[in-house]
Amino acid sequence: MNDKTSPVRTRRGTGAIALEFLGSMNLAITLLVVIAIASVIGTVLKQNEPYTNYVMKFGPFWFEVFKSLGLFDIYGAAWFLVLLGFLLVSTSICVWRNTPHILRDMRHSRLDVQEKSLRSFHLKAEWDSTQALGDATAHAESLLGARGYRVRKRAQDGQATVAAMKGGLGRLGYILSHASIVVICIGGLIDGNLPLKLKELGGELRAETRDIPASEVPAESVLGTDNLSFRGSISIPEGASAKVVYLALRDGYLIQQLPFSIELEQFRIEHYPSGMPKSFESDLIIHDDELKEPLRQTIKVNHPLLYKGYAIYQSSFGDGGSELKTRAWSLDMPQQEPLELDSGVNRFRRLMTTRGERTLEFTDFKLYNIFPVGEDDTSGKKFHNYGPSMVFKLRNPAGEALEYVNYMLPVELEGRRFFMSGMRATPGEEYRYLYIPADAAGTPQRFMRVLAAVHDAARVRRVIEAQIGDTLSADKAGKDVRSTMIDSIGKLVVLFVEEGIEGVARQAEASLPPEQRQEAINSYVNVLQGVLGAVYVELLRDEGVNLEQGVSEEDSRFFDDTLNTLSMLVAYGSPFYLQLAEFKHIEASGLQISRAPGKDIVYLGCAMLMAGVFMMFYMHQRRIWVRLEQRDGGTALLFAGSGHRNRLEFEREFRALQAELEQAVPPHPASA
Repeated sequence: MNDKTSPVRTRRGTGAIALEFLGSMNLAITLLVVIAIASVIGTVLKQNEPYTNYVMKFGPFWFEVFKSLGLFDIYGAAWFLVLLGFLLVSTSICVWRNTPHILRDMRHSRLDVQEKSLRSFHLKAEWDSTQALGDATAHAESLLGARGYRVRKRAQDGQATVAAMKGGLGRLGYILSHASIVVICIGGLIDGNLPLKLKELGGELRAETRDIPASEVPAESVLGTDNLSFRGSISIPEGASAKVVYLALRDGYLIQQLPFSIELEQFRIEHYPSGMPKSFESDLIIHDDELKEPLRQTIKVNHPLLYKGYAIYQSSFGDGGSELKTRAWSLDMPQQEPLELDSGVNRFRRLMTTRGERTLEFTDFKLYNIFPVGEDDTSGKKFHNYGPSMVFKLRNPAGEALEYVNYMLPVELEGRRFFMSGMRATPGEEYRYLYIPADAAGTPQRFMRVLAAVHDAARVRRVIEAQIGDTLSADKAGKDVRSTMIDSIGKLVVLFVEEGIEGVARQAEASLPPEQRQEAINSYVNVLQGVLGAVYVELLRDEGVNLEQGVSEEDSRFFDDTLNTLSMLVAYGSPFYLQLAEFKHIEASGLQISRAPGKDIVYLGCAMLMAGVFMMFYMHQRRIWVRLEQRDGGTALLFAGSGHRNRLEFEREFRALQAELEQAVPPHPASA
């Protein structure tokens, strides 16, 4: 049985414990610290980039780690939204629990303060005066009221208490600063698009990863115009329009429909003398059924177009489908005339080549290519413009693709000019460049004629026969040796043409002991230089070059460059060299479009936070009490004050008030 005389122990419910935990300062501070750290990461780490960019930057291991933590889209990550939600709940409970107490404290004058409490204050003064209680009380009220204090009085049984307060609104700073966090969290949750995350978790929404037209994207990857908030991008060519925007989502994207269409009337860009972009802007036309006539406005960086809650920013520029005329020089059958191809950026062509069917996909065109000049450059320029270039992919039937960047104009390197063509197998690699020497007319024709000549087996054999001559005996044995030598040298030339110098080295490694390999390779190179040099001299004669004084230094350097290029063709990976002949440049404007209804709410929260902080720091609550008691025909005064902030300043004010009060209600000479 329970002892009825034992003290009753109250047992708090689970709800009360949960409320106390959620409204605790420790939880709120912890959440604020974690959210602040996450925000710093989100500021430093560029958000919502394609996953391939992150893989190249961090590597596969750290990419997976950061991906699992949601660091590539922190502000939309589920854990970040959950933290915002908890901070919202925690701060709301804190405001709900403390606001009534703060409001009561602001209204309460504390006339019931005890004399003992006043005597314990650090700031206090006591004296006796000959003035009557009523006169002393009136002087105290008048003085404090004149100094901006809100004054209340209580008088009874020969006693009076005057309570004065100033800066009470400063206590509202605590409410505003805490309520501002609630408002900011609400705005953050709205712009974090929590409903979108819930749809994704529920399987109603799925990111599209295929590179397909917007019209073919399935419904589960399309967002309607009722979507509350988003931030996406779109590239619009000149003269074209768009009614959707692409939202990056992890390794894919979503299509966001717009309630209006955006037309790019004209795109303009200005460049510095070096060719670097200086400024760019777009003339946009908004087509909306609700408008009597289309809305026209020019936007540029930091000067967006605001329409119906949507913000349209100028973010970038690129190619809008430039028309390209190219010339395909066959590297496997260079004796053929080059194939003329008309195409353009974002288009493709299927070609039947010597190595089977290939798909040619044009992906980009750049009018300017600005690179820093080399250390040995004496022109005094810091940057050099390499001129127009095109980027394309060459894809085989298995879907494997090599990416190429070809420059239209010959580039001068060490006093010689070359057509540059870069190749890479994956986006993460650096381009490996093939340098095709340009002839005096600035074309690749001489190189292609040399390539055709070395592919001409009959011509090469004739040159070899002429070089060997009749140095061997005319008997049968000598003829056999001579024929064998011609065949061997011919095979060496074919090996070099098909596999480059690496193929020659591999043959030496496979057929000779280690101590003889380097000497054999040097001999092979000398033979190749002799044979191919003789072929080159024949070509010069065919071109009508005067060789009475021998081969010129310029022609000799061209031959050396040609040999280097021939040795690298095997790694080039393409059956042809694609030369950019003509182009019609079409610009495209990169727009970023956002809808952020929570933005204004966040701005309101920031304004509340600034107002709250201002009130807390510059509107200090100060309380003054004057306790008066009738005594021996006069009045005894107890003057005390309390201020929570800037105590040195308040102490000076208190002593000044004390001096004024002593002047208005002077102390009795005996007490003084």
